[in-house]
Amino acid sequence: MEKYLPIGTVVLLEGGNKRLMIIGYKAIDNETSKVYDYVGCAFPEGTLASDENFLFNHDSIYQIHLSGMENDEEFLDFQDRLKKIDAENEEKDD
Repeated sequence: MEKYLPIGTVVLLEGGNKRLMIIGYKAIDNETSKVYDYVGCAFPEGTLASDENFLFNHDSIYQIHLSGMENDEEFLDFQDRLKKIDAENEEKDD
């Protein structure tokens, strides 16, 4: 599975019974300050309130139901920026 999946991708998490749609990247849990790979909302309902969003990591994804839009802007530019953020965070952890 390629990290990171495009916005709009619909996934099922390990042990989950409700599909989520990816709506953002690198979300921070305000209570723990932990950074997660993705922020998602319930599918097909969407975001009804900000406190109903879900934070999860790439390795928690069990199944991909639908892939979001993919184009050069997303893959050539944005994916590189996300990978740079990951590398910077790994350096901080060392």
